[in-house]
Amino acid sequence: MAKVWYSTLLIRIREPASAARVLDSVEEVRTGIEGTDELVAASLICAADLAFTQGDVDTAVELAGKGVHQAREAGLNCLLPAAHTVMALSALRQGNMSVSLDFANQLRDDALLGNTLHGPSQCAWAAAQLQEVQGGAVSAAHLVAGIIRDDQLVLELLASQPAAASWLVRAAKDLDEEPLAKRVVHEASGLAARNRGLRSLEAAAAHADGLLEENPQKLIAAAESHLDLWAGASAYEDAGKLLSAPHHERDRAVEVLERAVDGYSSSAAPRDARRVVSRLRSLGVRRGRYPQYATHSVNVDSLTNTEAAVAELVSHGFTNSQVGERLFISGHTVAFHLKKIFRKMNVASRVELTRTWSRVSSGEY
Repeated sequence: MAKVWYSTLLIRIREPASAARVLDSVEEVRTGIEGTDELVAASLICAADLAFTQGDVDTAVELAGKGVHQAREAGLNCLLPAAHTVMALSALRQGNMSVSLDFANQLRDDALLGNTLHGPSQCAWAAAQLQEVQGGAVSAAHLVAGIIRDDQLVLELLASQPAAASWLVRAAKDLDEEPLAKRVVHEASGLAARNRGLRSLEAAAAHADGLLEENPQKLIAAAESHLDLWAGASAYEDAGKLLSAPHHERDRAVEVLERAVDGYSSSAAPRDARRVVSRLRSLGVRRGRYPQYATHSVNVDSLTNTEAAVAELVSHGFTNSQVGERLFISGHTVAFHLKKIFRKMNVASRVELTRTWSRVSSGEY
């Protein structure tokens, strides 16, 4: 088991090659020993986490599912939250809100049953991300504040997830909670200072600091330093947002945002890539370098920015009035856009749109 935990630590600091070598040695040991249910379950879940950090989301979900089955068979419920977290974040990254919600509910059940003694911060973070996507930062405010204000939770999360510091700063700023944002930067910077040479921590601290200062150059430097592809893409996106503001450098913004699209695409994060593509379109760039879908009868590329936003929200189960509130348009206008979306995407109902949009999000089209 010691090797599995060591591999997990290597994954946390984004040393995937070293983590894979350690896991390979665990596999060799495991195949020669009988009655190692705990080792089998733990190694499967660790391998799932490794696959997720490398952008192989499908493999991550498959391995995590096997790990859950093995853990339940052995009565090792303490291992379930780690697997459920990987599955929830994988679904969230691919834009599959209904599946992500299912896993978030399992994480809630894990907490209620006392299974989250190991890594509770990641369970809370996964739930916070889902709530933020569904209802904005306000809906996740209690979780965001709870994580940041808890000394143990925030340090555990910052040490294990390179994208957490920037996400928490972004959420705190959206909530107009500057003191919370500053606390995250302070904790991330302190953690990096106490662990000099750990590039993942240094990049995460620089990313959070660049966000707080709204400094695009710091954010670009952080993006180039990140070992985690998705975290690097998010730093490029943050820099691109600042550079695309009026009186800034449009050409530089386009260059940086296209790097973000590339990073998100390599991380199997189509929902995030689409968001950046939408910003590129607002800058006059049709698609950047985002890979074209072989759409055939599903004409996704013909959707306008507003139509794509409507399709995204409707696929998450929002009503016309709820979509209108989020896009600052009327429910009647939403209905008008839906008619055009149905025609362009060759679908006949909201259910069919949700199914098709989910397949677009997962890259099937």
